[in-house]
Amino acid sequence: MDETMTEHVKTAPFAPFEWMLSARYLRARRKEGFISVIAGFSFLGIMLGVATLIIVMAVMNGFRKELLDKILGLNGHILVQPLESPLTDWKDVAERISQVDGIRLAAPVVDGQALASSPWNASGVLVRGIRSDDLNNLTSIAKNIKQGSLEGFDEGQGVAIGRRLADQLSLHAGDSITLVAPKGAVTPMGTTPRIKPYKIVAVFEIGMSEYDLGFVFMPLAEAQAYFNRSNDVTSIEVFTTNPDRIDAFRKSVTEAAGRPVFLVDWRQRNSTFFNALQVERNVMFLILTMIVLVAALNIVSGLIMLVKDKGSDIAILRTMGASQGSIMRIFLITGASIGVVGTLVGFIVGLVICLNIESIRQFLSWLTSTELFSPELYFLSKLPAEIDIGETTAVVIMALTLSFLATLYPSWRAARLDPVEALRYE
Repeated sequence: MDETMTEHVKTAPFAPFEWMLSARYLRARRKEGFISVIAGFSFLGIMLGVATLIIVMAVMNGFRKELLDKILGLNGHILVQPLESPLTDWKDVAERISQVDGIRLAAPVVDGQALASSPWNASGVLVRGIRSDDLNNLTSIAKNIKQGSLEGFDEGQGVAIGRRLADQLSLHAGDSITLVAPKGAVTPMGTTPRIKPYKIVAVFEIGMSEYDLGFVFMPLAEAQAYFNRSNDVTSIEVFTTNPDRIDAFRKSVTEAAGRPVFLVDWRQRNSTFFNALQVERNVMFLILTMIVLVAALNIVSGLIMLVKDKGSDIAILRTMGASQGSIMRIFLITGASIGVVGTLVGFIVGLVICLNIESIRQFLSWLTSTELFSPELYFLSKLPAEIDIGETTAVVIMALTLSFLATLYPSWRAARLDPVEALRYE
C-alpha cells in the first residue's frame, strides 16, 4: 500500500472499507455462527424492549387520559359545598360562579344513595338530581344517549340511567324503574323507606363501567322532594375550560360564591387513584428498561467474542496501515448497527401495535375465547393507547445511547490489540 493510501486509511473517519468490514462481520458464517446467534438475540432484545416500552407507556397514558376525561366529564372540576348553612341560595350562587371567566358550567346537584330495582334484579346507585339544561351541557351524557332522549327531562317523573345498569336490571327506555331511599317519610312508627317508581326516559353509555352501572340522573326539583331537601342542594359542580389550571380558578370561585363555601377540586377527589397510576407507570418504565439494558449487555459479550475471534484480522489491518481509530470505528459500527436497527424496528412495531391495539385485543379475545380486558376490572370498555411524542422520543434516545455505550469497551479493546502478540498466538 503506497504512502497516499496509508495516509488516507489513517485519517479518513468512517472510510468505505470500515463499513465494508463491519457489514462482513455482521453476516452469519459457519465459523462465527455462535457470534451471529448472540447478535440476533441482542437485536431481538432491543427491538422487543423498545416496542414494549412504547406500548406500555402509550397504554398507561391512554388509561390516564380516558379515565380523566370520563371522570371530569361527569364530575365537576371544583366541588362547591356549603359551610355554616345549607345552600338554599343555590340559584344566585350558581349564577355568580357561572359568570367567572373560564367557568364553563356551574350545576347545582342533589346527591343521594338509593336502591334501584326491577322485577328481575336490584342494584345500589347514586341518584343525582340536576337541571335539564345542565344535563344537556354535560357532553359525556348528552352525546352518549343510546336509548330514548333527554327532551322533556324536567317534565314529569323521568330518569336517565346507565347502559350497564339497564342491562343488569333488564330494562329499556320507556320501562319503569323503582328507587328505594332509606330515609323517607317520618311517621309515628319512625322513618320509613321511600319507594317510588320512575319512567326511564334515556339510557346513556359513557364507556366507564363504574358510572354506567352506578348513576341515575333525576330532575333537580324531583330529587329535592325525593330526598327531603328543603329547597337546598347538596353542592354545586363547577366545570372549567382548563382542568390543569384549577388553582387559578379556586380564588375566583370562592369570591364569586359570596358566602362561606368549602372547595374540593378534582385532584383532591381522585388523588389516590391518579397517584397510584403514576407510581405504576414509573415502575413499569424502570422494569421494562431492564430488557433494553440486558440486550445492550448481549452486544458487549458478542463484540468481545468477535474481537477475540478476529484478532489476526485486526493485526493484519494494523500492519497494513490501519490506525487504532479505524479499528475502533469498525467495531463501533458493528455493534451500533445492531442497536440502531433494533431500535428503529422496535419503534415501528410499537407504533403499529399502539395504533391497532383495540383490534389486536379483540382478535386475541376471539382467539382465546376469553375476555382479556374486563370493563368491571379496568373501568373502561375498550383498551386505550395515547402515544406521547416526548416519551417515545426519550425511549428511542435511551435505547440508542445504551447501544452506543455497549460498543465502546469492546471497540477500545480491539483498537488496543497488539498486532505482534495477536499474530504470535495465532
